Amino acid sequence: MKVLLFLAQGFETMEASVFVDIMGWAGVDAVTCALRKTVTSTFGVSVNAELLLDDVCIDDYDALAIPGGFEEYGFYEDAFSEQAVKLINDFNARGKMIATICVAALALGNSGILKGKRATTYHLNGGHRQKQLAQYGAIVVDEPVVRTDNIITSYCPKTSQAVAFMLFEELVGTEKMQQTKTAMGF
Repeated sequence: MKVLLFLAQGFETMEASVFVDIMGWAGVDAVTCALRKTVTSTFGVSVNAELLLDDVCIDDYDALAIPGGFEEYGFYEDAFSEQAVKLINDFNARGKMIATICVAALALGNSGILKGKRATTYHLNGGHRQKQLAQYGAIVVDEPVVRTDNIITSYCPKTSQAVAFMLFEELVGTEKMQQTKTAMGF
């Protein structure tokens, strides 16, 4: 079982690491990919991606996970790139799970897959990002985590564990997810 973890420039470190950690506890591989070999998080942590986005074979993965990030560090340039749009649409066309944290939902909105679907994104600062998500045709729901069909979206970094566990449960089942949560002290 494998999860593809797309790291856009300026990604939130905590939001990315939660997928690696939770999946890793039960032997689910989280494979990183990016538009360039080295990608730097919002807070200056550089990561060498295992794959370049153009080299990804979608059939090798069971799900796509995308952490959010900060605009001023280049997040939207990568997350809205043609390659990212194609990746998101290809996963969605195959009905594979797609999990996002915080503003990564905007990448899904930009790709067109949230039109007419319930979703959420960063809710603070007057709901600016939620209004932006609505402009993509999403039905914005003011809830911490929203699942619609094969898509999980969420509010902010605080929701990262809930999103990762929800994705994990979908991949391995409730019993294995509960065993992992217990082993991790949740």
